Amino acid sequence: MDLRLKGRCALVTGGSRGIGRAISLALAEEGCHVAICSRSPETRAQTVADLLERGVKALGVAADVAVQGDAERVTNEVLGAWGRIDILINNAGGGGRWGSQVVENTPESVWKEVYEKNALAAVRFTRLIIPHMRRHKWGRVVTITSVYGREGGGRPWFNMAKSAQTSMMKTLAMNHELARDGITFNSVAPGAIAIPETGWDEERIKDPAAFEKMVLKNYPLGRLGTPEEVAAVVAFICSDRASLVNGASIAVDGAESRSF
Repeated sequence: MDLRLKGRCALVTGGSRGIGRAISLALAEEGCHVAICSRSPETRAQTVADLLERGVKALGVAADVAVQGDAERVTNEVLGAWGRIDILINNAGGGGRWGSQVVENTPESVWKEVYEKNALAAVRFTRLIIPHMRRHKWGRVVTITSVYGREGGGRPWFNMAKSAQTSMMKTLAMNHELARDGITFNSVAPGAIAIPETGWDEERIKDPAAFEKMVLKNYPLGRLGTPEEVAAVVAFICSDRASLVNGASIAVDGAESRSF
């Protein structure tokens, strides 16, 4: 299926590792020019090289999305290079394993940092880029949330931040002016995804037998998902083929979650 994305310009926050990297590569495979921002110079450089191999323009910008001024700097650099941003992927986030399972032992700073890294980062980039999408009468904003942005569970500071992202996308999608300017806003909510050097990988290495038993018990597919499976859904949502998909929160979790 031709997703009609050739020549579009995308910005993927946290685009050098895991789900963000997979999304960046999936968009490039469809002919998108892709800019990424991240904190790691090594993974950023490697991802840019891999994007260029796909025959598209690529740009890597150093940034920490939790730093207020970085969103504006990244946006200005991409617009200065390409003149437009058609697709924004709010992927940067995290904090699902931060703090303590004992809620009262988790300081307020953790709540603030997780909210900043997830919800406020998405707010900043979205606010900055909407005017440029409106000017071109086309845009796609996709925020990577979590199954814990759709239902109860998880650590409350993470659940709260992800729920806020989901709410923002839904509310913006219902804005008539934005919708009629051709901009859609959607959330993609991954379940447990196998990413090297993350918490799930640490659990697997620590006790492979116990990890396999846990996965078989809790996940209908008997395995974790992959970043590429999430990226395939995101690429479709960014396309003209998905023009009626607006305000959705789409679980990509192999039926892990319990919400409808």
